[in-house]
Amino acid sequence: MNKVWDDLVARNQVAGYLDANLRGASQVFLQDNPWTGLMILAAIFWGAHAAGNLEVAFGAAAGLVISTFVAILLRADPASIQQGLFGFNGILVGAAIPTYLVSHPAMWVFLVIGAAVSTILTLAISNITQTWGVSGSTAPFIFTTQLLLLAASAFANVPLVPMQGAANAPAIWPSDGFDIVARSISQVHLIGNVVTGVLFLIAIAINSFRSAVFAVLGAIVSLVVAVGFGANSGAISAGLYGYSAVLTAIAVGAVLNRPSTGVTFYAIFAMIFTVIVQAALNTAMAPIGIPALTLPYVLTMWLFQLPKAERR
Repeated sequence: MNKVWDDLVARNQVAGYLDANLRGASQVFLQDNPWTGLMILAAIFWGAHAAGNLEVAFGAAAGLVISTFVAILLRADPASIQQGLFGFNGILVGAAIPTYLVSHPAMWVFLVIGAAVSTILTLAISNITQTWGVSGSTAPFIFTTQLLLLAASAFANVPLVPMQGAANAPAIWPSDGFDIVARSISQVHLIGNVVTGVLFLIAIAINSFRSAVFAVLGAIVSLVVAVGFGANSGAISAGLYGYSAVLTAIAVGAVLNRPSTGVTFYAIFAMIFTVIVQAALNTAMAPIGIPALTLPYVLTMWLFQLPKAERR
């Protein structure tokens, strides 16, 4: 099946563009597989429907398509486009804008602008991070989305959805673990849905079983650390202390370093620190009313990869 699809992509420009978009959806979890991307998109639509906000899913799809198309217009590196490296920031921008802004036609204009700018920022940031020997990862999504959310405070037609801190939930029991792990994975796309998280995990495993294992490990480690330090139980239950650690786990433990026992322990330490960075950034950004998004993951990933980059 893969060979048939690859042959079609090689012969047909439309199929090639679709393939690049599907790979872009998969690259959020650092994977490069169109079938992984297709399943991730399906899981996003499931979760958005379950939450009664399909605008998140349509926004994610729009952001993915727009950011990839802008990369083509800007004549970015064709191989990078085909690998989906310009689509994954766009899909995250597209999911975030309908999540944090009240529905309005102007919100969609913001989304289009944000998806396009995420591609420009991807090009700009990659010129810097490549000299460091690390990936820009979701930094374009973070900077673009946070700037748009800050700007929204000045525009009446794109009001922010009021940010509410997670209420303390009842005590967390081991029986809650499965749901929290699944939500931690689903929250990578700003969706708190158990089924979506399970589908994301299956999608990752389609391309890399090791990445799927580390995604689960990241969610478990973040849960233990957050509970151990006494974080807000409502935020823990929603997966809000786990999603960045999930990405850190995949990046440091499964994708950016050669597998070894040492790398596994190094990745676990990175996961632990990601939770601390998450708490710090949540506290720092609460007064200005914008979310940390995946900034804890990016900062931790850079911190833990820069020393290794120096030794290459």
